[in-house]
Amino acid sequence: MTDALVIVFVKNIKLGTVKTRLAKTIGDYGAFEVYTELVKITEKATSELKVDKRIYFSNAIVDSQWQDNFKAVQNGSDLGERMLNAFKDGFKDGYKRIVLIGSDLPDISSKHIECGLQKLNDNQVVFGPAEDGGYYLIGLSELETCVFENKPWSQSNLLEVTLNELDQKGIKTGILGTLNDIDTYEDLIASDFYKSNPKLQEKIQQLND
Repeated sequence: MTDALVIVFVKNIKLGTVKTRLAKTIGDYGAFEVYTELVKITEKATSELKVDKRIYFSNAIVDSQWQDNFKAVQNGSDLGERMLNAFKDGFKDGYKRIVLIGSDLPDISSKHIECGLQKLNDNQVVFGPAEDGGYYLIGLSELETCVFENKPWSQSNLLEVTLNELDQKGIKTGILGTLNDIDTYEDLIASDFYKSNPKLQEKIQQLND
């Protein structure tokens, strides 16, 4: 066991349930293909880390992904409660620094995650801001339940509201570099992830011809 833990939240890759905003433009099959590729990127980034990992699936554990890692199903009525429960389990089991990431970031690398863990040596909370006003990474060196309670999930002011509350409470917070996730067709075609993946481009073109 390491003193640091990385938690990954993954949606089960099921047609019609992933990247629903993107699917409005490129269809359910296209969104399925994009999310499948994004999960592969996340799996590669975390495989390079020399710390313990726990993978939390949205609905059911998938044996073929993240082999030889701890896996569980997310537990809670909303995203905040699901993240809180995952952090609670990690701290209860003795981890001192815990970082949680999602699985839809085309530019995520092991370095981003390692930087988040490093910043927890000097901060109680760490965020990796997303360009849409949310965050792609959250890290804690001690359990701060307020981060997960009564927040505007999936809204453009999520990080701003959360940072303001932490500032008012005097909780020391670190910030990483900003990354963009893939939520819309505009996000997709602007990304290097898409531009450098001719196979994916071809699949989506064929699906939409």
